[in-house]
Amino acid sequence: MLEDLNAVLLVDKPAGIAFSSVVKTVKRKFNLVKVGHGGSLDAAASGLLVLLLGDANKFAGDVMGADRSYEGTIRFGVSTNTGDMQGEVRKTSADLPSADSIESALREFKGDIFQTEPRFCSVRREGSADYEVADTGEHSQFLAHVYRFRVDCSGMDAARREDGSASLPFTLTATKGVIVRALANDLGEALGCGACLDAVRRTAVGKLSVADAVPFMKVLETDIADFASLTVPVHKVFA
Repeated sequence: MLEDLNAVLLVDKPAGIAFSSVVKTVKRKFNLVKVGHGGSLDAAASGLLVLLLGDANKFAGDVMGADRSYEGTIRFGVSTNTGDMQGEVRKTSADLPSADSIESALREFKGDIFQTEPRFCSVRREGSADYEVADTGEHSQFLAHVYRFRVDCSGMDAARREDGSASLPFTLTATKGVIVRALANDLGEALGCGACLDAVRRTAVGKLSVADAVPFMKVLETDIADFASLTVPVHKVFA
């Protein structure tokens, strides 16, 4: 019976859906008693969301504390109050840095770094088709560690838009709690051109990979009798 199911469900969350809606939907659709998660994921982000079913919630701390990996694009030449493209534009610049300048600036964003979460964040209310900007107040600095942060500058000329900005691909591996949109914003500030997160996808949480995740739409289409086959037993994840 599903009420006795103690397992992990790896979900590939699409962009545009709040992670809390995914948790609530899975719990409600499959009549589960307890559904937790191993770390939130912004509504604008896609990728790996780890759901903990039943007694798997005992390992929430292990998942929460694991390193994370991301990929996506950063828009250089545009900065917003939220650090992503859902926020209000604060400034623009068509004077973009060279590839060498970006590579040089990236050296300051590796190892131990201090971050401050942006005061404003973009949210998507349940049932709403649009993003809203929420004021979350001032935040304190915290320490994060970046293992790898790379920006592919090879296609900068081709990536230029009519407004002079350019979206470049990036990959990132860092400790828990790192705020990717704050990282993009701070990189833009260091370069003087401004930057914000254009798109982001979480590809891994610890040893768990989005390659093994089930697309959220497939979860929704699954019959309750087949739901357990989508999950991973606790002993295989936390062996």
